[in-house]
Amino acid sequence: MRVLVWIAPATWPAAIEAAKLRPEDDDLTLVAVDDSHQLPRPIGGLLGRGSPPRDVASAALTADRAARLLKKAAAALGRDCTTAVLTGETERAVTRACDDADLLIMARDGDRSRLGPPSLGRAARFILDHAPCTVELIWPENPPSLSTIPPKPRHEPRH
Repeated sequence: MRVLVWIAPATWPAAIEAAKLRPEDDDLTLVAVDDSHQLPRPIGGLLGRGSPPRDVASAALTADRAARLLKKAAAALGRDCTTAVLTGETERAVTRACDDADLLIMARDGDRSRLGPPSLGRAARFILDHAPCTVELIWPENPPSLSTIPPKPRHEPRH
């Protein structure tokens, strides 16, 4: 089986732990994305254009940082694998790479303090919705309790 593992800065250790559970005959490829064009530009903030959403800025990597992160992740994996630095918008680059994969391993990268859609960042949501392969979506740490699900609305929506 061809398995792609998305190595993102904040969640890569969990993705590697999931990859370690794959059978030895799986073909593992670790990918990180050079999405340095998404890094906030200082001049933009000075002109009042704001900054990118928090999950974009925190996940943005340059090619050098992506390569270093992949090297660290491959060492932590401790078995043969291929690594690749992809370029472009993270969500589109990872989704394109999934075209040659049977399985994508990725970790939740949003608000992980409660259950629900906010536990996925913008890029992860796009990848999950558009990946042309099976996706293994993991929690990078223990998932929150069921008590974090919001209560049911008191009134039924009108149609």
